[in-house]
Amino acid sequence: MSDETTESKKPSRRRWLRWGVELLVIATLILGLRAWQMRDLVAGDAPALDAVLLDGTPVSLADYRGRPVLVYFWATWCGVCKANSGFVQGVSGDWPVLTVAMQSGGADEIRRHLGEHGLDFPVIPDELGQLSGRFGVRVVPTNFIIDGDGRIRYREVGFTTGWGLRLRLWLAGW
Repeated sequence: MSDETTESKKPSRRRWLRWGVELLVIATLILGLRAWQMRDLVAGDAPALDAVLLDGTPVSLADYRGRPVLVYFWATWCGVCKANSGFVQGVSGDWPVLTVAMQSGGADEIRRHLGEHGLDFPVIPDELGQLSGRFGVRVVPTNFIIDGDGRIRYREVGFTTGWGLRLRLWLAGW
């Protein structure tokens, strides 16, 4: 093989520069999309959350004062939520979790969905999206990590891992 052939197979400096620019554009688009999705989410003090769980138990965000809580907005029709809900289920064994089923039909439809997917976390039905609207949620899944003082410490739209949720809950407890 000649030196000329070997040289032509090496990525040129120009090619590396093009790849770097393309990666920068992709990263900018992803970050821009995430910022756009999160533009309406509330920050600061968490809005009042007084509701009734699927099982008829009244619940209030104020009940969780003194410890961090995950508030998870999801929907039965959301594909990403189906993948994410298993992580939320796992976290619910270690941390307080409240979930809100946004525009997912009535209680029977939500119960059926929970049973089909082996989920038993506490669920607030939000059939008309009113509670979701109070939090500024337009996209599901959306997670809020609320500290023991009732302040929103972390907001996340889209897929996240169980470890990511646990880490943010732990940090919110500091």
